[in-house]
Amino acid sequence: MADRRVFLKGLAAAAVLPVRGWAAVGQPGWVAAARQADGRHALCGLDADGRITFSVPLPDRGHAAAAHPYRAEIVAFARRPGRFGLVIDCRDGAVIRRLSPPAGRQFNGHGAYASDGRLLFTSEVVAQGSAGRIGLWDVRAGYARIGEWDSHGIGPHEIKLCPDGGLAVANGGIETDPDDRKPLNLDRMRPNLALIGAEGDLVSRREMPDELAQNSIRHLALLPGGIGFAMQWQGDVAEPVPLLGIAPDGASLRGCPPPEPERFAMKAYAGSIAATASGLIAITSPRGGVVMIHRADGAHLSTLRRADICGAASRDADGFMLTDGGGAIWVADADGLSLMSSHALAWDNHLVRIGGAG
Repeated sequence: MADRRVFLKGLAAAAVLPVRGWAAVGQPGWVAAARQADGRHALCGLDADGRITFSVPLPDRGHAAAAHPYRAEIVAFARRPGRFGLVIDCRDGAVIRRLSPPAGRQFNGHGAYASDGRLLFTSEVVAQGSAGRIGLWDVRAGYARIGEWDSHGIGPHEIKLCPDGGLAVANGGIETDPDDRKPLNLDRMRPNLALIGAEGDLVSRREMPDELAQNSIRHLALLPGGIGFAMQWQGDVAEPVPLLGIAPDGASLRGCPPPEPERFAMKAYAGSIAATASGLIAITSPRGGVVMIHRADGAHLSTLRRADICGAASRDADGFMLTDGGGAIWVADADGLSLMSSHALAWDNHLVRIGGAG
């Protein structure tokens, strides 16, 4: 009987505790950083209809974010090279923790949670030389820094959690000046896609062919049979190079050029990439004002045009949600763009799906 009273008291206490899950902030499916009309910056949650479910302030321009798998917590990262990663309670905008990399390190704009939410992984560089590191943070210990892994490349940018618990790392290959981001090694850069096991071991490291060594691997999307990646060309802009790459499981990297008339449409710059559960790929270019839709094998399906479009994430099995710098939110598939909503905001480069998909 005493045990039952204790149990019931526990239930009553739980009933009055604040809800910490995503339901507490309107069950958003995506998050994105934005600049507000007054010039201030914020991180916003978006629902399936493109409505803003929460908006929390940021101290400066944000880049991407990592969303906790079940708690209404976001880590918002500064534009690279950055020194802040803010762990934010999305219910009230409170900063739970301000993350700073160790001395001589810089955040590189992206991070990811382990599937159980116990670890946070952060993309980092050693400021001098741009050697890549993956920071490890213990969420249950108040985001205590507990170690790091080698990213096995120079200038890592986006990292993605793989289904086996390991990480895919886009090592961009560019050594930059730690103060002004000036590239220092364009004539000798070697970007790679690294797969790191759940214990930090190197599983594989694959590079593009020599003629595409100046194609910096920047952003990633998980495909049914591999990984898609978006690149930014650092060489002669007169050369038409593929900006979408495919890394099939166990096979070499390969570029996927669009049809000849579209070769220069992205202006040598891909800003984001997303993939649906069915394997459709969207790759965006804010410079070119285009979105290209491809099949999972890299075959080009369509080119859609919208000024300053960049943020991309999967919306359902066959379609995408996209954001642009004019405040619009779009639904897209191979057949075209459809306006979902618009806000008095300038959306930043990335749209992050809660749960890590897309």
